[in-house]
Amino acid sequence: MKVIVISGPTASGKTDLAVELATKFGGEVVNFDSLLLYKEIEIGTAKPTMEEQKTIPHHMLNVRSISNPMNAADYAREALPIIERLLSENKLVYLVGGSGFYLQALLKGMYDSPKTPKEIMKRSDELYEKEGIAPFLSILKDQDRKSFERYHENDHYRVRRAVEHLWTTGSPMSEAREEKDDSNEKMERPTIHNWDLLHIYLDLPKEEHLKIIEKRTDRMLATGLIEEVKGLLDQGFTGLEKPLQSIGYKETLDFILGVYKNLSECRERIVISTRQLAKSQRTWFKRDSFKKTFHPLEERSEIFLQVEKFIREN
Repeated sequence: MKVIVISGPTASGKTDLAVELATKFGGEVVNFDSLLLYKEIEIGTAKPTMEEQKTIPHHMLNVRSISNPMNAADYAREALPIIERLLSENKLVYLVGGSGFYLQALLKGMYDSPKTPKEIMKRSDELYEKEGIAPFLSILKDQDRKSFERYHENDHYRVRRAVEHLWTTGSPMSEAREEKDDSNEKMERPTIHNWDLLHIYLDLPKEEHLKIIEKRTDRMLATGLIEEVKGLLDQGFTGLEKPLQSIGYKETLDFILGVYKNLSECRERIVISTRQLAKSQRTWFKRDSFKKTFHPLEERSEIFLQVEKFIREN
């Protein structure tokens, strides 16, 4: 029941490492990066190439449309049976990604948040259609300040979900989340499942990381990110879909709409937003006391030694 987690901030080399490890030691990859779940978006997600996918089986890729967003609970519910099947076939599993909340939902379970009743969802939809996100932000500011401060105003899905939780339960979502976080910190194992788990966390100095982020941004723009977004708009997508509000896509949409005066300004905004995302990912994974941190390039041989030792352990 061997499971290897490969996590880290965006653009830290997680996919490359997973493919190399699986090529040497065997096994299959299960993605936990939230953007890689969607089939219509490719260039801005840094998805594994078709060659990489042919070389090593990848799961939880392209499983949803951007018109039907997946949350962390959905992810855990769909990924768990895949992992259990692979383990039952005595295959090594690599959980690979940077979406810490999705990984936490899978490894430690979700905090208690009941499904939104139809009447509450109707109320939410009607308010959103009539007045947009502003009244939801106002409600959170007054009644769930911690959630208000946690979620960006452009994250309409999570802002609305927090208000719907409040309307459904009568209590703030932040309370349920904090109770679960306290419980997680007291856990003596990295997961609630009966898995033998090794958590490899990749990170590198910020200035070195910046150069990689800049190169990846340039590559995305050069290989057709703007054309990809224009194509999605031509297909009838609005640009307001949750995945299209993510980094890279939101800035590209703004460029198409004329928010930025030139492509250079758009590129700089993507780089800045990506650095901000990396900072928040580092903050998230800092809380994980079970991880082992490695430089993805300078400590590559040490990673392979650790994995080999882990696999050989009974």
